[in-house]
Parts: sequence; C-alpha cells; structure tokens
Amino acid sequence: MNFLFESPLFQDAFETLTSAAATMDLDPNILERLKYPKRALTVSVPVRLDDGTIKTFLGFRVQHNMTIGPGKGGIRFHPKCDLSETAALAMLMTFKCALVGLPLGGAKGGVQVDPNDLSRQELQALTRRYATEINMMVGPNIDIPAPDIGTDGQTMAWFMDTYSQLKGYTVPGVVTGKPISIGGSLGRAESTGKGVAFCINFAAEKLGMKIGSNTTVAIHGFGKVGQPAAEDLSAQGAKIVAVSDVTGAIYNAKGLNIKNVTEWVRTHKFLKGYPEATSISNEQLLGLEVDVLVPAAIDGVVTKDNAHTVKARIIAEGANGPLTKEAIQIVTKKGAFLIPDILCNAGGVIVSYFECVQGLQSFFWDLEEVNKRLYSILRQSFDKVCSVQEQYRCDMKQAAFITALRRLETAMKLRGLFPS
Repeated sequence: MNFLFESPLFQDAFETLTSAAATMDLDPNILERLKYPKRALTVSVPVRLDDGTIKTFLGFRVQHNMTIGPGKGGIRFHPKCDLSETAALAMLMTFKCALVGLPLGGAKGGVQVDPNDLSRQELQALTRRYATEINMMVGPNIDIPAPDIGTDGQTMAWFMDTYSQLKGYTVPGVVTGKPISIGGSLGRAESTGKGVAFCINFAAEKLGMKIGSNTTVAIHGFGKVGQPAAEDLSAQGAKIVAVSDVTGAIYNAKGLNIKNVTEWVRTHKFLKGYPEATSISNEQLLGLEVDVLVPAAIDGVVTKDNAHTVKARIIAEGANGPLTKEAIQIVTKKGAFLIPDILCNAGGVIVSYFECVQGLQSFFWDLEEVNKRLYSILRQSFDKVCSVQEQYRCDMKQAAFITALRRLETAMKLRGLFPS
C-alpha cells in the first residue's frame, strides 16, 4: 500500500484520519478498515485521435468504503491525476457523505489527461472508452460517478449513454450531474459553489459578522466551485476583490463586477487580459487582506511555507484539501475560522443525492425546493461539526472527521465483518 502515500493529499487525509481517531478514541479495528480503499482499478484508455494516431491514457476508479451505501464520487480529467490522488479523494468522499448524513459511500475516478489538448470528438472517445473499461465497477446500486475537474454534464451524458448501450437499456441513474433533459437535477451545476456560500454565511453568523457590502472576498479558482460561490456572495452584496485561474489572478480593491468577469471568461476562456482589474499572482491572492478566502481550485495551495501570509478571518475550503495539515494548524493558531472541505464543498454530493432520489421517483423538484433542502442539510451538518469542535477542543478539520467517523463506526459495527 506504500504507493498510496505518493500523493501529499493522501498523506494529509491519512494523518487527519488517524489524528481524529486518536482524539475520539475510535475503535482501532474500525480505523484499520478505513485506512485503505476497498478496491482500486487502473485501466488503459486507448483513443484514436483526429489525426488517425492512437494515444493511450491512464484511467482510475477507486472505491474507499461502501458500508453506508453505493460509492459516490466524481470523475476528473486532469494531467496530474494518479492512483494515489484518486484514492485520497475517494477517502474524503467517504467522510463527506457520512458527515452530511447521506446513504452513500466514497469513491472517485479520473483519467490522466489535459482535456484542453483534446477535440470534442477525442473527449467523447476518451469518455466512452473509460466508461467501458470501468463499467463492471459502477451502477446505480454500486458506484455512481459525477462531474469533477475537467468534466461536465456532457461528459456524464456520454458516460450514461455508453453504460446504457452496454446494458441494452437506458440507465439514467448510473451518473449524476447529467443535463436536465436526460434526468439531471436543477441546481446541480452550481450546488458546490452555492454550498460554499451557505457555509460562509454560517461561519460569519457564528463570528458575529454579516455578509454584505463591507465583506471582502478573495477566491482562488474561478471555476465550477469558485464562480457560483462568487455569484452568490456578490448577490448578497459582498465585494469579490480577487479571483484567479491557471493564468493568474485579477484584483480590484473596489470589488470586481462578477457578471462582467463571468462573461469575459465565457468569451475568452481564461481570466488573463480582463480589463477592469490589476493582474496579480495566485500567491499574492492567497495573502490578501480580506475577510473571506475561498481556495476553490486544487489541493495543497496553502502549505507551511505560505500559511503565515494568509490574513483572512474565514477560510472556506471549496476545493478538496487546499490547505495541508500543517497549514491548518498555522491558520487556526492565528485565529482564522476554517470551514473544512468535507463540509464546505459537500453541496455537490448532496444535490447529486437529490438527483438520485428524484430519478428514482421520476418526479423532479423546482430550484427553490432543491436549495431549501441543501441549506437545511448543510446547516445541520455545520452545527454538528461546531458542537464536536467545542467538545474536543480540536481544529475544525478534525471535528468534521470525528463527526463523520461517529456515523461510520456505528454503521460498521452494526454490519460486522464478513466473514466473521
């Protein structure tokens, strides 16, 4: 299992798990079973490119723990995707689903590819071949993928169609995050970002703050999570002073016009060149004097080397593992209020669950109903984590893990170990 520790994200998740287990005195037999994934699959994904040549990509699907229900977790297309990172993300999904009370386990998948390098037809071929290679591991009652970095509703539509062709009948429930016209849920696309915004409001309330015109926000990663979070917070009156992507960050002390920024990205694909702001580096964005920092891009952006530069009062982990374990200790000691990733970005999997429920009923909710139910689950989960943090006097990350572990421990003891 040593290969799993190649990813800093897995190392951090593993250390947080063992630390939380020690703090709550978790049954050591339960801890032993949660340390490693239930199963992991590596596949080759050959694709015929537009020029007629064949290129083979590496693909992965990992199921960490499915005691509470079918596996649940996204599929990412990213050049740095590997088995260790995928295993870490699957582990985080186990704890995320347990924390917010969903009847789902943890899984994750991905392909080691830069989707920007492929044409639409090549992406479709990649998706369909990957779906074929892992089809024996997924299904509505087994493991249900969803979009992640580098994938979207169209990717899920191709995946669903491929799986359905292999089965001989339409299986909408094999994935979530589908387009509305083929069984998707209203609010799913923006749900992770909206959940981040909800959690920021909960944290502000706890600290005696109110999100409004005096609130400054910096968002590292203006993508599927950062963009809807920015739109939601901006609609509440907050000043989004900086956002970033892979080309760098843009800054305006008076606040960015998020509608204009969104339109610019829609037209130009990247933030670079946006005229109504100053260009700064991603590193500078992380150290801005703001009320709220939202790291919403990738893992490991705030480490022991730069955590001392972070000045935000609230840090909302929109991405998975954007702060390392050491960084969390540093910012917590400085007095920052951390909203941990498995709580903060759980909006996506919550609304994915809603999509499953609606699909089973063949009865779909309006957007108001989706958002009302999302708010309710996150509010209850936030309050539970805060209560655990006060009980154990630990950091918020540990508190979130302990909350999840309590549910997992109960479920795993009830089910027992097969064979006994």
